[in-house]
Amino acid sequence: MNKALTLKGAQQHGHRYIPEILERMSRDEVTTEHLATHVMPLADGPDGYRLFKQKDDGCVRAVFRPGG
Repeated sequence: MNKALTLKGAQQHGHRYIPEILERMSRDEVTTEHLATHVMPLADGPDGYRLFKQKDDGCVRAVFRPGG
């Protein structure tokens, strides 16, 4: 409270755009594969978090897939 910190927030319009984005993704008009640097099974979660934390192997964003 007494540290002169400033907290700012903003609203996003996800409820307006998400349905259109998901529809376009289903038609392969929008691709997202480039957003994940490492895709791995959910069982490899601990290793994925370690990779991300230590930035090993160029890990910027790990994505975990259940049941894979």
